[in-house]
Amino acid sequence: MTDALGFDGKVAIITGSGGGLGREHALMMAARGALVVVNDLGGAIDGTGSDKGAAERVVDEIKAAGGEAVADTNSVATPEGGAAIVQTAIDAFGRIDIVVNNAGILRDKSFHNMTPDLWGPVLDVHLNGAYHVTSAAWPHFREQAYGRVVSTASGAGIFGNFGQANYGAAKMGLVGFTRVLAVEGASKNIKANVIAPVARTRMTEDLLGPLADKVAPEKVSPIVTYLAHESCEATGRVFSVAGGRVAEIFIGECQGYTDAELSPESIAANWDAVTNQDGYEVPTQMGDEIGLYMKHL
Repeated sequence: MTDALGFDGKVAIITGSGGGLGREHALMMAARGALVVVNDLGGAIDGTGSDKGAAERVVDEIKAAGGEAVADTNSVATPEGGAAIVQTAIDAFGRIDIVVNNAGILRDKSFHNMTPDLWGPVLDVHLNGAYHVTSAAWPHFREQAYGRVVSTASGAGIFGNFGQANYGAAKMGLVGFTRVLAVEGASKNIKANVIAPVARTRMTEDLLGPLADKVAPEKVSPIVTYLAHESCEATGRVFSVAGGRVAEIFIGECQGYTDAELSPESIAANWDAVTNQDGYEVPTQMGDEIGLYMKHL
């Protein structure tokens, strides 16, 4: 039996944790000894409005269960907000060890109806929000030679989903963001990973139909908690999680077709070789992929 994974005073910022997935992450990590900054603007699903009580209610839950937490209601969508969230952690607990980028909004619309007011705010919260908070925490991570970043992507970005060009672009952007953090953070013991969850939350309950009852949000928190733990060695990885199932999602590269005189016609004639997935390889960073080219060239 594996020993229980405790956090013994590690300080975690969890964005968007006034409800849904973030609340479950906060409750689980606080129950294991983490000191939690419960960040939530408390807005509607589309990001409008605010309710400063959302974060406070989760803090009250954590304290009632014997844990420690503070509320923060700054928006992740601006650099100033991201810096303020990290400052809340420093002021309350004196350090920051973990960032869970979970805040999100939805403004779904088919692409031919996608307008800038639907596009921009979604990227500002999901992708830019992760940048704003993580960039403010990064100097602390580097200085203490320790940090954990877990960001929330989605199958809508990795695999595609109708009506979510804005959301999908932001979520796949987080995969690229995370993979670079993993490379740059390696020498400072900073690990960064991504989850792609399916869970019943206020953002998804109308979309899931009969699946909703099987994908409770608390079923996602164990993988977030593990990835945020000091014992976890994984970095730059993507994990699908729903209803008690966890599976790695990876980006592979076929062996491909090589031709020194490559032309559109030779590609067309050898399309089966270009797309043959037998013997694929899984690069973990750009250098690995260049290595594949070197082998063939």
